[in-house]
Amino acid sequence: MNVLRNFIELLEYRFTIGSSISFTPKSILIVILVFIITFFSLKIFRKIIYRTLSSDAKVKFRSIFSFFNYFVYTIVILLTFQNIGINLTAIFAASAALLVGVGLALQTFIQDIISGVFIIVDQSVHVNDIIEVDGQIGKVENIKLRTTRAVTRENKVLIIPNHKFLTSILFNWTENGVITKEYIEVGVSYNSDVNQVTAILLDIADQHSSILKDPAPKVIFNDFGDSALVFQLYFALSSSFVSNVVKSELRYEIIEKFNAQNIEIPFPQRSLTLVNPPKSLT
Repeated sequence: MNVLRNFIELLEYRFTIGSSISFTPKSILIVILVFIITFFSLKIFRKIIYRTLSSDAKVKFRSIFSFFNYFVYTIVILLTFQNIGINLTAIFAASAALLVGVGLALQTFIQDIISGVFIIVDQSVHVNDIIEVDGQIGKVENIKLRTTRAVTRENKVLIIPNHKFLTSILFNWTENGVITKEYIEVGVSYNSDVNQVTAILLDIADQHSSILKDPAPKVIFNDFGDSALVFQLYFALSSSFVSNVVKSELRYEIIEKFNAQNIEIPFPQRSLTLVNPPKSLT
């Protein structure tokens, strides 16, 4: 019993360093135990998360997990200092203004990181996806913790802060697969044969090598315009990234075929009527 009592008294013995730091062997053991529990808890958490991620996502999750590790260990260290008798209140009070300034400066940075975590976990954007953000179109090449890099049709690198995916409307052209449906619009004069126009448009689409046969192209009589009958030619592509080139080639063909068949593509016309025209100065 005396040995047990002496051991307990040893654990409760308080050591003092200077006037601000004091601790007991018991507090040191508690700190060591907390660090061991934290280490194994983070390890188990990482294994559980890794089971739900793809190989590509695992590579990105390593940086996220490192950031999370730093955050958890920082909290543990602060609690440890408080436990061994270091007064953290004075430290926080002295650095409050600095922390506020740093927090404001890092606000967008932290927002980008959080958004990057959501992108990886939610799987809303993948490498090789074709996306449109704020009117910019690009093919995703790399997704990092803070930014996503995409290559535009002009072969320019588009660097997108990840918070843009949460604050802006995102169009993922390839979310439902690589095949996308596109269309071009053309107007013809009211004197045109609508069946002939439809047949020419379908023939042009069928002859184009980049347009898929299944689903087949389709023509829609869209509207009675102010000066033209408006048609839309719908078609499917296996690579929407080059849709602008395909649309341009189709327009060239339409102009050529319509001219050959004397089908007019009218332009808007306005009549100007002058009321009380000014008298001649001569």
